[in-house]
Amino acid sequence: MKKIAILGSTGSIGTQTLEVVENNSDMQVTALAAGSNIALLENQIRRFHPSLACVWDPEKAAELRVAVHDLDVKVVSGMEGLLEAATEPQSEILVTAIVGMIGIRPTIAAMEAGKDIALANKETLVTAGHLIMPLSREKKVRILPVDSEHSAIFQCLQGNEGNPIHKILLTASGGPFRGWSRAQLAAVRPEDALKHPNWSMGRKITIDSSTMVNKGLEVMEAHWLFDVTIDQVEVVIQPQSVIHSMVEFADGAVMAQLGTPDMKLPIQYALCYPNRRDLPGARLDFAALGSITFEKPDPETFRGLGLALEAGRRGGTMPTVFNAANEYAVAKFLKKEIPYLTIVEMIEAAMSHHTVTEHPDVEQILAAERETEEYIRSAF
Repeated sequence: MKKIAILGSTGSIGTQTLEVVENNSDMQVTALAAGSNIALLENQIRRFHPSLACVWDPEKAAELRVAVHDLDVKVVSGMEGLLEAATEPQSEILVTAIVGMIGIRPTIAAMEAGKDIALANKETLVTAGHLIMPLSREKKVRILPVDSEHSAIFQCLQGNEGNPIHKILLTASGGPFRGWSRAQLAAVRPEDALKHPNWSMGRKITIDSSTMVNKGLEVMEAHWLFDVTIDQVEVVIQPQSVIHSMVEFADGAVMAQLGTPDMKLPIQYALCYPNRRDLPGARLDFAALGSITFEKPDPETFRGLGLALEAGRRGGTMPTVFNAANEYAVAKFLKKEIPYLTIVEMIEAAMSHHTVTEHPDVEQILAAERETEEYIRSAF
């Protein structure tokens, strides 16, 4: 029986992870954690019977305790609750589907407790990859990528251990505004940016996809996961979202992983690794597909991608500043408090203002996040 804890169980990745669990009789959920959606979390508790449930908001946690008083489940809250969920003694693997830098401390705690990580929280590696990757080797725990692109790269590398990577071809759909000009982007509203052409994702990551900031974060994540330089990761626009990423080896051979745009495939692969199992759902029909096309990204229009590469090359606390500024700006945009193009303007301003700390520890990373938010709040 594979015993699984899930942080972010009410979000897009979390709910799809539970669909995978439901389809596999030898998987069991031991802990669930969510932000504030206690109605859905209560439903999940009644369906999957975890021994522990965490709600970030203490008041919501108190409400949930009342709602599930008839069940044998412990309800906790806040960061201490997240840490308890991440290290729940029965679990073997932690699915980190929580959004944002809040995922760093629980991920580290789980690794120190000997848990494998099914990683869907890219901010953890973007800001703390220099801590996470050595810790995984020290504790002999596996980091199994859940992002579709990183899962694709991971799958392409199976059986190729020891063969040098020449470069990684990280694919992107281009988002809903592929081919647009900056003038067109100026009038974009949240409801426009939330209409991704291919993928069903959470609100924050959908906005990040539209700005191509998400792809920049994924470049930094790939740098740490696969031990390559930032410049060994090339972003390629592949609008059909059929090729999920590719690896070019030293001899020029390119391997690609293809599939329908369904996150349950990388989720199940991470949970079952190294085995593959039947997965219900649509399959690729190449005759119906007809063609797969490629384009170069537009760095002038989607400047967030270039800023991400700059942050990744600089290292230290600069990736944290890039990520924190983006998180703050996206939240403001979703509330309709800033225009769309101001998202990238805030990131650029924060990066220009920041003095980098080299090799930061967790406290320095979190301090850089706070300082970035304080700077943007005062500057805009």
